[in-house]
Amino acid sequence: MQLTQFTDIGLRVLMYLTQHQRESLVTIAELAEQFQLSHNHLIKVVNQLVKLNWVESTRGRNGGLRLGIPAHQLHLGRLIRALEGHTPLIECDKAACVLTGSCHLQRILAESLNQFYQYLDQYTLADIVRDPTQSILQQLHQQWATH
Repeated sequence: MQLTQFTDIGLRVLMYLTQHQRESLVTIAELAEQFQLSHNHLIKVVNQLVKLNWVESTRGRNGGLRLGIPAHQLHLGRLIRALEGHTPLIECDKAACVLTGSCHLQRILAESLNQFYQYLDQYTLADIVRDPTQSILQQLHQQWATH
């Protein structure tokens, strides 16, 4: 299993926002430059994070983004489930298969995916931004402030 680029970007945005300890809000331009990401793709990801109420967005001249929920309340399994969507690991209905109706693969893979998410739910966004990650994120914020 491989996470989509959408999920990867979403997690990086959330991680970056956990370390926001300055007066100004984080902008899309800042995130795009810090992570070398496409501005347009970043907007799509951020819009989804706002819809999920994980990020708060303020419009206008001094607008920007901030984390909308405490990092210790955002469980990784929940984050990844929401960002990835509910796509099964294998879609037996998409192609003709002689094993349809007598194969257990789809059920077993679905159970394993569920266990994967349950395992991730043991950890929160706060857990993944501990040092050394926290120090790097803080350095990125400091660099931007002097930018």
